[in-house]
Amino acid sequence: MESQNALIVFQGKKIRRTLNEGAWWFSVVDVVGVLSDSADARNYWKVLKHRLKEEGSEVVTNCNQLKLVAPDGKYYETDCANTETLFRIIQSIPSPKAEPFKRWLAQVGYERVQEIENPELSQARMKELYKAKGYSDEWIEKRVRGIAVRQELTGEWKRRDIREEKEYAILTNEISRATFGKTVEEYKKFKKLAKENLRDHMTDLELIFTMLGEASTTKIARSKDSQGFIQNKKAARLGGQIAGGARKKLELESGEKISTPENYLDEPESKKRRKLKG
Repeated sequence: MESQNALIVFQGKKIRRTLNEGAWWFSVVDVVGVLSDSADARNYWKVLKHRLKEEGSEVVTNCNQLKLVAPDGKYYETDCANTETLFRIIQSIPSPKAEPFKRWLAQVGYERVQEIENPELSQARMKELYKAKGYSDEWIEKRVRGIAVRQELTGEWKRRDIREEKEYAILTNEISRATFGKTVEEYKKFKKLAKENLRDHMTDLELIFTMLGEASTTKIARSKDSQGFIQNKKAARLGGQIAGGARKKLELESGEKISTPENYLDEPESKKRRKLKG
């Protein structure tokens, strides 16, 4: 991915980043290389990561392995961190560059605030990133719309006293199981994915039925004024069942399965575009 949006420069050094569910995630190795001036940034991060784990720090746990492009042009899973986690990593690295880097990172954060205030900016950047990865315009529109539907649902859950991350995961699994007959983890295994974002590897119809399940759940939670985990779990199951029923009906009429093991890992960009358009 050679798009400028995939790279950001600090004092002449490139730092890889990727947009994941509407937030910027940065390559930890790239940041460590800038701050430590180490000849071997990967080893520096390996040692630092081990020390942080021994100290019981949650910083390493908060990192996420996301695929970033390497110098050879291929994509590899790389430790990435969001802005908050990066600040905590920076505090663990003794470096005179730390303060300027914090200010630089704060500016990047400010750009994100601008995107929050003007969602069109965020959507435009997101579309550019997906397009650079080889996704079709039609798929991108559905993916971006799906993110908006998801955010509306999670916002509704928050207002209805769903607070803990594990509760969000359980409710999401209820929708997924009722829609596709698989939990999120089961679906990822079905597609032979590891830590990749499942929705980035869904077909058009998989995205559509995912949106239907989540939009239906939001509608039911509002209409029934569902409060707390138990009531919202029931709403999630009902919302998923609506999408699942529609999926089964389409499969019956078309004679084809909606859920597919197809994913878009390590494929030539031209082939990826053809598949996503189909």
